[in-house]
Amino acid sequence: MKMEFIGDGPALVIEGELRLLVVADLHFGIEADLAAHGLHFGSRSTDRLERLLKIIDSADPDMLVLLGDIKHSIPSLTRQEYTELPLILNALRSRIPLKVFPGNHDIGIESYLRDTELQPKEGAILDGIGYLHGHMYPSPKLAGHLMVTGHHHPLLLLKDEVGCALQTPAYLRAGLNTEALRMSASPEITSPTRVLFMPSFNEIAGYDLLRIVKNPFSPLSRCMKKEEAEIILADGTYIGSLSSLQSDETD
Repeated sequence: MKMEFIGDGPALVIEGELRLLVVADLHFGIEADLAAHGLHFGSRSTDRLERLLKIIDSADPDMLVLLGDIKHSIPSLTRQEYTELPLILNALRSRIPLKVFPGNHDIGIESYLRDTELQPKEGAILDGIGYLHGHMYPSPKLAGHLMVTGHHHPLLLLKDEVGCALQTPAYLRAGLNTEALRMSASPEITSPTRVLFMPSFNEIAGYDLLRIVKNPFSPLSRCMKKEEAEIILADGTYIGSLSSLQSDETD
C-alpha cells in the first residue's frame, strides 16, 4: 500500500490494486448555515468543486472515495443544497466512479446517489483499507485494518513564545482499542487496528486536534490509543507524537 498526501486538498491517495482518491467533509452548503447564525459568506461551492476536480485530474485515480458530510444542513436540505448538490455530484461522477460513506450531515443524500455509490454508514473495506465517516461504531469487519475516517476535522494549532499561531489541517493517526469498540477479537486477526483521522476538505471547517483527544465526541476518538497518536500535516510532513505536542502545551 502506498499513500500520497495532497496538501492542496487536503486529500489522500491510497494505492494498492486500485488507486483511490480519498476526501472527507466537503460540507457543501455550509455558507447558508453560517448566514443563519449571522456570518455571511458568498457560496464557495464552485471554488471548492473546482479544487476537487483539479485534484482528480492531477492525481488520476481509479475511484473517488467521499468520507461523508458531503452536505451540511441537518436535518433537511437548504435551498442552496437543493440547487447545488445534484450539479456537484454529476460533475464528480462525470469524471470518475464514486463511493460515498454517508455522514451525520448527509440525511437524505441517498436520493442523490446511485445504488453502486452508496456505502454502509458503519464502514466497509475497499482494496484492503477500511473507510467510514466516523460518527458511528465501525463494522466489526474493519478489525485488523487501517480505518480512514472523516467527521473530526483535525487542525494543528501551535503558538510560539510571543503568541504567534500556526493553524493548519492535519491528520491524526493512532491505534484503536477494539474491545472498547465492540469489535471482534478473533484470533485470526493478527494485524493491529488503527485509525487515520482526515482533515476536512472544506476550508471553513476545522477543530483543534488536542480538543479531539481531550474531549472525544465519537466512538473512534474515545477508543483511540492516545499514547500511540501521531500528527501528520496535510502535505505529509511528519510532526511527531501527540505526547510531545502535549508536553509543549504544558511547558
